[in-house]
Amino acid sequence: MPTVLYINGWRFFFFAEEGNEPMHIHAEKGEKNCKFWIYEKTHSIEAVYYYRMNSRDKRDVRKIILDKFDLFVDEWIRFQKRMT
Repeated sequence: MPTVLYINGWRFFFFAEEGNEPMHIHAEKGEKNCKFWIYEKTHSIEAVYYYRMNSRDKRDVRKIILDKFDLFVDEWIRFQKRMT
């Protein structure tokens, strides 16, 4: 479960062994957590789920993911190469 980034109390990470899921990132802060698909070609994201997150949390996480989009893509690719 490598951590990619800590920012504003949020931890962004990947899980190992999640099958053949598309590129994505998990985020957690205390008991709040979420998961987003990452679409490299269109430079966009899509929420898969939110847990115990209010509207501000959702906005904050979306903004961080979009601001650090290239970092998450690069780390995902590096992580997947290590897993194979």
